[in-house]
Amino acid sequence: MKDTQGGVRHALCAFMPCFFMGVAAVEGVASASDPHAVSDPRETSTVASSLRRARQARDAGRWVEAEAAYEAALTAADTAWTTDAERAEIAAELGLCELALGRYRDAADHLAQSLRHRDALRGGLAERVEEGLKKAESRVVTFYLGVSPPDAEVFVDGKPVGRPAPTYELFLEPGHHTVRARLTGHTEAVSAFEGLAGKDSSLTLKLPRAPERDEAGAAGAGPARAVEPAMRPAARPALPLTELRIGGAVLATAALAAGTVFLLRADVIDGNMAERETVFRGQGWTPTTCWWPNAPSACAEIRNDMAERDLFATIGSVALATGAVFGIATVASFVAEGWILRETPVRGGVQVVPSATGTQAGLVLQGVW
Repeated sequence: MKDTQGGVRHALCAFMPCFFMGVAAVEGVASASDPHAVSDPRETSTVASSLRRARQARDAGRWVEAEAAYEAALTAADTAWTTDAERAEIAAELGLCELALGRYRDAADHLAQSLRHRDALRGGLAERVEEGLKKAESRVVTFYLGVSPPDAEVFVDGKPVGRPAPTYELFLEPGHHTVRARLTGHTEAVSAFEGLAGKDSSLTLKLPRAPERDEAGAAGAGPARAVEPAMRPAARPALPLTELRIGGAVLATAALAAGTVFLLRADVIDGNMAERETVFRGQGWTPTTCWWPNAPSACAEIRNDMAERDLFATIGSVALATGAVFGIATVASFVAEGWILRETPVRGGVQVVPSATGTQAGLVLQGVW
């Protein structure tokens, strides 16, 4: 049989160089011995060598060495020709090493990353990862963050959290944390919270659009103010701004009332979501359940509720801000008029009294004009 194979190989070499057959044989052996090998060894040599060192150190119980090698393999895999399944397996092994070393925050991060491709984890690795994630989560703070607009840059304790996204799932050490979000053309949002080990924390940051500055109006204010004394009438004229003031008070009250209603609606939705989350956790749901490819249909309803809650909250905040602007502008017109005309104010002046009920909010103006 060996002589027959040798004759066939000799015959093939008569038509093509034996060099290619030798290369094909070597590549076949590499693929059989290393499941992570691909057709281009130049792109995966670092990944393959790091994995070999990591597995040897792991089997020998050298966790520090294994953790460093797995981390090097995962970093190289991000730029090499590797699949999601291969990167998920590397992240899983790295997370288990970090768990053995007591680095619970990093372990939770990498174990949750690997479970996003749970179906690709071979053998009993998926079960080991789930058990390890539960243990790590009991030692860290699981933080859920929502950001609007979603393209804002987010920092936690001064460190960027990665690519902009509408929602984040982060694992933090227990203690005090500061969250900041910024975006060009919007007002920066900052918040702080105290995280407890084994507990979930959630926060939504909304960045209102920054007011636009009228540069042309600001530049022309100087000359206009210079000629005002000469054009000032001797007697107090009839006030053409009366109708505008009444309209401003009406608009301010309406905007504040509408904003209150929208915010109350957002709060009701948020309360319903909290009750639903308690029920789901009682059914065995985990924070990563909706990340799985075969996520339950209820996850779509949860996302819709979150979007509706954020929409009502945003509209309510904008309405309240608009009402406040109208109210301040209306009150400022009285102050500005008294300053310009230099007259003695009417006895009693103008009083601005805030008014709020369970479903409405506004300003009550009292005085004579």
